Amino acid sequence: MPAHRRAPAPEAAPGQTSSRELGRRRFMGYLIAAPTLAVAAGGAWELLTPDDASAAIPSPPQPSDAYDLGDLQNDAALPTAYLIKIVINEDGTASFAMPRAEVGQGITTTVAMMIAEELDLPLDKVTVSLADARPELMLNQLTGGSNSVRSLYIPVRTAAALARQQLLLTASKQLNVPVEQLTTAGGNILTPTGKALSYGSLAVPAASSTLTSTSVLVKPTSKFTLLGTPQNRIDALDIVTGRKQFAMDLEVSPDAKPTMVARPPTINGKPKKVNNLAAVLALPGVTDVAMITYGVAIRAETFGQCIDAIQVIDVDWAGGTVDGQSDESVEKKLKAAQLPLAVPNLLTKSVDTEITFAFASNSPLEPDCAIADIKGGKGEIWSSLKVPIWAKQNIEEELGMAPGSVTVHVAQGGGSFGRHLFHDVALEAAEASKKMGKPVKLMWTRTDDFRQGRTHPMCVAKVRATYALGNVISYEQRHTSVRTDFTHGLGEVLTATAAKSPLVGNYSFAQSIFLLSQSSPYNFGVTTQLLNEVDLGYNTGSMRNIYSPNTVTAEELVVDELAKRMGKDRVDFRRSFLKDERLKAVLEKAADKGEWGRSLPDGVFQGIALHGEYRGAICTVLELDCRPETVNRKIRDAVTGPRVTRATVVVDVGLALNPRGLEAQMIGGFNDGIAMALTSSLHIKDGIPLEGSWDNYFYTRQWNTPPEMNVVIMPPTTGEPGGAGELAVAPSMAAAACAYAQSIGRIPTYFPINHGTLGFEPYPLEPSSPNSPTDGLTNRI
Repeated sequence: MPAHRRAPAPEAAPGQTSSRELGRRRFMGYLIAAPTLAVAAGGAWELLTPDDASAAIPSPPQPSDAYDLGDLQNDAALPTAYLIKIVINEDGTASFAMPRAEVGQGITTTVAMMIAEELDLPLDKVTVSLADARPELMLNQLTGGSNSVRSLYIPVRTAAALARQQLLLTASKQLNVPVEQLTTAGGNILTPTGKALSYGSLAVPAASSTLTSTSVLVKPTSKFTLLGTPQNRIDALDIVTGRKQFAMDLEVSPDAKPTMVARPPTINGKPKKVNNLAAVLALPGVTDVAMITYGVAIRAETFGQCIDAIQVIDVDWAGGTVDGQSDESVEKKLKAAQLPLAVPNLLTKSVDTEITFAFASNSPLEPDCAIADIKGGKGEIWSSLKVPIWAKQNIEEELGMAPGSVTVHVAQGGGSFGRHLFHDVALEAAEASKKMGKPVKLMWTRTDDFRQGRTHPMCVAKVRATYALGNVISYEQRHTSVRTDFTHGLGEVLTATAAKSPLVGNYSFAQSIFLLSQSSPYNFGVTTQLLNEVDLGYNTGSMRNIYSPNTVTAEELVVDELAKRMGKDRVDFRRSFLKDERLKAVLEKAADKGEWGRSLPDGVFQGIALHGEYRGAICTVLELDCRPETVNRKIRDAVTGPRVTRATVVVDVGLALNPRGLEAQMIGGFNDGIAMALTSSLHIKDGIPLEGSWDNYFYTRQWNTPPEMNVVIMPPTTGEPGGAGELAVAPSMAAAACAYAQSIGRIPTYFPINHGTLGFEPYPLEPSSPNSPTDGLTNRI
């Protein structure tokens, strides 16, 4: 059954958890004859019967309707789920080393709520830390795809429920009271007479000396008292008071000195020779200089001294992998590699469009950083890593070290956007430490992040929708992209799991991701969405929501154009063609709360867009101010343009475990989306991005985020939590794009819309980083 049309999951029977039967319907995917790898996500061998939709030709289900990327990740995690454990301490607290990375999305809070709920323990008595790399977890230690809560929901609750059960059994023996007469509350076991035993007093007696399997009941959702209620983050106080510890804050060794890297003037260039080594070593504070794979590492007493050394170092560089390329040359190659459209428009009318989406940076606000201490054939690393097992194995292999010789600690991350799926900085730190024979605290500069980090690849969407007599007859989408790099641990998950699925078989990483994530929500007759990727040598990554922002934006723009040509309101048109009830419900709620169709000043336009992914449904309605006085407003060193002034996001994630955290995720994803539509992109010239800092890269700023925003969380619909972290990005980008299209009277052909305006003076390519910051007092008037 398609993802959003499933009936709510039944309440779990005693000793069981709710399950989702996929059935045995076999879906068909297509490998397309093309110069590079290509795939079709459309069609089925056994067709489901879609819901009736007025004036709609039913579309066959697509693979992700039945089995999506999150389902695959859940299946990959199941074999080692039993290794997830919760510890009850003698002080009555509970501890859990979470095999996922906290990078600001708030999953430590949600997981703590799960534990507190099942244990009947106050939330402030639950401690959630981040687990070191644990190879025995195999495919169960990867953070990505908005899957952490989905994959941990049952294992964590089961472990917590088992701890509660064991405490009750132990108390029953000590008190000689039948376990049925005991209750739990506030971290205590209570008797009918009011006598209490604390969890802490039972922690040691309840321990088991052997590995024992047993069954356990988890709470039904109807008995939840904490889950489903809005809670502040458990680390909120540490964040606002500056006590929060990130990798660069850790004091693991006084000898772990600041280290930075002088980098080439092109992507993936390598050092051949340092021409002034003695002069650099003579600079104040500098202790060591070592050539590493993609640069020259400089270790000093302070980061400022590292930057000073970068300003004067003279290096001979080998060429990079994308030398001479530009936005224009990449776009030309992508359009040449497009797969042809199959459905002619001889007997029907059609909407045809082709849209280019620029490169974008997936740099988080926290610069990439890692601490490494490699010596004597062993080592330790501290960094924010979303695939720590793969990082550990790869670092050992790259450094020629024995398996198991490196311990990898996962640190809290200040954002990720998919960046920390790759462990480039940890590998560099380890390489520098080994060559110097000393511990290092290595940090990338902002310029490193933007120019040498990972990017969301440029892509081109080509769409044709044919229509006649009030029906959409066919919908074709050709997504042609610079290759997305999936060689991080997610590739291992796909290799191990996807081949078992009749939905994706032995497709490559990119094709598998595309098949498992892309699905049109509309009954548009014959529907195909095809992927073709071209390897041009760029360092790319699976930035938030991967393919969805671009594919959804292209589709929703075409939906608006179809509505216009058929003379229908854009909301009414969507209502007529939507496949499932959950998306219809969020559409209706968003149109109501966002006051769709209300009177607006001339030059202000509404946009609306829908999306379904991660077993969730979402709709965004926004208002875009395109009046000249807004578009042309002057802000120093910035590109302004249209501004979103009002927004409504309505979301259904099945079961919202922490509505306050979910609201924050929606606001963050919304701002990501409108940035991708309006302002944020990388400009490639001579093989490298011109952007060199957040001053250059126009992510949504305070002056561009809507002053009025409303997030509506729908009541529970499925009984299980869906993914949320990335869910709001695609429909928010699409809604902003649709509003802009209304303002210009046509479908835009390039995003973000302000890409054509450079708005800053680029930093030079050498030195690779700007001058050291000052204290601001030297030139004070």
